[in-house]
Amino acid sequence: MAGRLAGKVAVVTGAGQTRGETIGNGRATALLFAREGARVFLVDRNLDSAVETQEILRAEGGDGATFQADVSRAADCQGAIEACLKAYGRIDVLHNNVGIGTGDGGPTQISEEAWDRIMNVNLKSVLLMCKYALPQMRTQGSGSIINVSSIASICSVGIVAYKTSKAGVNALTHALATGNARYGIRVNAILPGLMNTPMAIEGIAQARGVPRERLVEERDRLVPLGGKMGTAWDVANAALFLASDESRFITGVLLPVDGGQSAKIG
Repeated sequence: MAGRLAGKVAVVTGAGQTRGETIGNGRATALLFAREGARVFLVDRNLDSAVETQEILRAEGGDGATFQADVSRAADCQGAIEACLKAYGRIDVLHNNVGIGTGDGGPTQISEEAWDRIMNVNLKSVLLMCKYALPQMRTQGSGSIINVSSIASICSVGIVAYKTSKAGVNALTHALATGNARYGIRVNAILPGLMNTPMAIEGIAQARGVPRERLVEERDRLVPLGGKMGTAWDVANAALFLASDESRFITGVLLPVDGGQSAKIG
């Protein structure tokens, strides 16, 4: 039986991952897309990590190519799209999955350099990848763009740059959805909550100087649904739905994948 993305070409940014015990959002999504029949163009700043994803994908019989890029740079984004078109001839899905929070904090603590870096990586990268992918999608008369935001964009958190950048992703998602609907292009965002991924767990545990197991327990207790964090596969399954034709009448949606955490607002 053909997969849900059979015949489609998907670009996944952040397709590698941070080292850790679990799998990251980008890698999980790339693998799931490939399992469902997509040819996957794997973009990451860390080429070795993207190649690791490619090797897993190919071992499962999937089709994937890699490209090294810093998606906060316009030339790299343009190069990634051009390389994908050269390799596969079209782009059906663009999955924007990069995000950092290094150096973030409250408004009186954060440096200007940290603010600019977080904005460039988390928000400008989405605009740039869309800027270069949209002309091809408009020519095709179809396409699905999926932006990975965060429930931090709508919840109260103490990291001002990350929150603001992800709120910007939400607004950009709405603008792109309304502006490109007439071309048959859908644009949606996923808002992950607390996830058990290497970037979230190993990264935060190291930054805070706490044991990994303690951090996992702390975060699990904050999740209403089952008292346990989600995994990268939860994000990947949401992305698969939004990438597939099953969501053909859905655009401009901000979809929380958070075990009900954002439902506690108000």
